[in-house]
Amino acid sequence: MRDVLDELLLAWKSGTPAALATVVQTWSSAPRQPGASMLVDGEGTASGSVSGGCVEGAVYELGTEVRESGQPVLQRYGVSDDDAFAVGLTCGGVIDIFVEQVSVQAFPELAEIAEDIASGRPVAVATIVDAPAPLRGRRLIVRADSVSGSLGSDRLDDAVRDDARGLLDQGRTSLLRLGTEGERRVDTIGVFVACYAPRPRMIVFGAIDFAAAVARMGSFLGYRVTVCDARPVFATGRRFPQADEVVVAWPHRYLADTEVDERTVVCVLTHDPKFDVPLLELALRMPLAYVGAMGSRRTNDDRLAQLRDRGLSEDELSRLHAPIGLDIGARTPEETAMSIAAEIIAEKWGGTGSELRRISGPIHRERAL
Repeated sequence: MRDVLDELLLAWKSGTPAALATVVQTWSSAPRQPGASMLVDGEGTASGSVSGGCVEGAVYELGTEVRESGQPVLQRYGVSDDDAFAVGLTCGGVIDIFVEQVSVQAFPELAEIAEDIASGRPVAVATIVDAPAPLRGRRLIVRADSVSGSLGSDRLDDAVRDDARGLLDQGRTSLLRLGTEGERRVDTIGVFVACYAPRPRMIVFGAIDFAAAVARMGSFLGYRVTVCDARPVFATGRRFPQADEVVVAWPHRYLADTEVDERTVVCVLTHDPKFDVPLLELALRMPLAYVGAMGSRRTNDDRLAQLRDRGLSEDELSRLHAPIGLDIGARTPEETAMSIAAEIIAEKWGGTGSELRRISGPIHRERAL
């Protein structure tokens, strides 16, 4: 939807129904990723693309029908040896496209969602795309602190809400397969969760071997990973191929100048006081999701003393996860990265770090406050 948001809003405000086609699932070498959209407005004008031109003609015709009928449709486009050119996907891929009517009556939440997107506020739109006709097209709007709409049952709403918030934190869009009451491992309905949020950032300070493992883990978890170190001989893209960027700069100066938010994770792995102390002094006074620092207990005690001398309060110091990570017996860089990732996840969702078999209550929690 983001692809055609301006045109979509104009069509919505005009009062004339339009049709929105969205890629919800792909296989093989499909030309566009899930979330790619095409709009057919009330005047028959098409905007955006769902296949780079391969099946736009067929989707346009379907969009025209849905715009008039108001009945949402899930359509698969693919190829076979007999009709590869007939359907247009000569790349050999397969795509599922959901086409729905967009109007003030059919999509009353659109203006608020558009405002969220324009303002950079994360929002997820969960739509039932694969289900019997009475359910198809129902929506749940999920934000970090609120939910509106319904997919048809409280249990389904709760399950999709939990998954949508997880996807939203990662900035990922995905198709969920669930039961009509939110059952896992059941393939009754498909719910497409379109997430409108930048990926959260993970900034790793210290270009050491542990940083390479943490960068890999951060990328796997969906973070946009930056590795920063003041030493150019160590801070190279070749050493950190899975980082989105490698920056040569003094850590505290970089943190002061770069863009962060409440979802940003900072891992300080240098365990060198000339880097760590000014960096942590700044980081612990910023609204970050997580601040962790590597080092022995003696190193951490010395670091805390220096931070107190710089005027940090006990409340500010309590935000520091040091020594970094959970106690899982980690030894290698990869195991340590797993320990750090586990602590980041526990901090985000309010987990205890205990074995699930030893605790009772819900497995999935609301966000920690």
